[in-house]
Order: sequence, then structure tokens, then C-alpha cells
Amino acid sequence: MNRFMDKVAFITGAASGVGRATARQMVEEGAHVFGVDIDQEGLQSVSDELGEQFHPENVDIRNRESCHEAIEKCVERFGKLDVVANVAGVVRSHHVTDVDEETWRLIMGVNLDGMFWVTQAAIPHLEKSAGNIVNVASNAGFMGQAYTVPYCAAKGAVINMTRALAMEYIKSDIRINAIAPGGMKTAMTENWSAPDDIDFELMKSYTGFRGMAEPETAANAICWMASDEAARCTGSILSVDGGLTAA
Repeated sequence: MNRFMDKVAFITGAASGVGRATARQMVEEGAHVFGVDIDQEGLQSVSDELGEQFHPENVDIRNRESCHEAIEKCVERFGKLDVVANVAGVVRSHHVTDVDEETWRLIMGVNLDGMFWVTQAAIPHLEKSAGNIVNVASNAGFMGQAYTVPYCAAKGAVINMTRALAMEYIKSDIRINAIAPGGMKTAMTENWSAPDDIDFELMKSYTGFRGMAEPETAANAICWMASDEAARCTGSILSVDGGLTAA
């Protein structure tokens, strides 16, 4: 397939996991990808793999100015912007009474603030190209989950932010959607650890029956949503969670 031939995509969290898988698929389908992350070594690895169609940029998306500068660099390098995939994410597990301000700011900054700043900077360019945005939410945005309250709060905000953005631009040609994966086999989840004294019975409802998915599962959904095949989708939240939120 060549769904992204001559398209330009801006992808956050591109150094690993779902972001890397999305960058790989879009490049394979013809896109030029401007990939951002704070993991310089990971970005270089992706660049070595994907070649000149991938441009790596070290960016802390928690900072508004950095996001705006990165979008402008993308447009300067490739001449336009067609797709934004807001993939970057971080999760931590705590008793809610143990969450400090640094942890709260990190989770909100990466999962929500950065998504908003990138979107804000990208919209004027996407209006010119009739482009689209795909945000990565989570099943955690639909479900109350013990021990990850800040993460659930951020992902719930992503879901409603996506819908609100879609409505604000409903009379334009921009499409704004999100996917909501369940557990993925990524560095984010592999490095996850829980407090020693948690009550595992509280976690049964969101452990699921189908195990963890490969990053490519979410990347496939992002690429479909970003392609012309999803031309009638805007304000949509696509669950890719193995049935976690079906009940």
C-alpha cells in the first residue's frame, strides 16, 4: 500500500514502541516522517533503520515553545504537514496519596500538555493540506483504574479533547481522531512497576483476557485512521483494546 505517498507526518514518541512502529509503517507506505522524542539514542536507531525519509528531532513535548519550534522545523524541512500522530506517553503506578507534584506534572505534561501544544502548532498547517491528527488515548481513559489515577485522568482528558477539537474544526477539512489501545508490549509497560502492597483484586477488571498486544497493532490503527480510508471519521475514538472496554 502507498497510502502516505508524498505525505508528511509528524510523530511524537517516535523512538520506540507504538511511535516507532507507526513511523516505520508510514515510511514504508511513502511518507516523510519527522519523528520527535527525548530519547536521542532511540531516535538515532530509528533513523538508521528508516533512512532519509525519517528525520529525528530531540524534543521535550512538555514545553509549548519546543513543540511549536518542532512543527515549524518539520514544515521547513519537508514543505508541508499532512498528518500528526500524538503517540508519546508515560505511565506511573502509585497509591494516590503518594503521588508527588513532579510525578503529576510528568504524566500530565507528556500525555496531555504535549499533545495539546503539538496540535495547537500543527493546525494552521493542517488547514492548508486538509490534513489530520490521530491522538493516542487508552482504555484507561474510559475506565477507572486503581493505582494509576493521574494516567487515567490524562487519558480521559485526551479523549474529550479529541472530541472537542473535532467539533471546533467540524466545518473545516481537518479530521481529528484518537485510538484507545489496551496493554501494549512497549518499553512504557515493560518498565511499569506497582507499589508492593497493592490489592490485585482491584485490578482484575482491566487485566483483560487476550494479553498484551504488539506495538504494530496500534500502529495499524493509527495508519488507518490517518489515511483516506477513514475519510468519514472525525471526533472518533477507536478502541484497540482486545475487548477490555466492551463490557
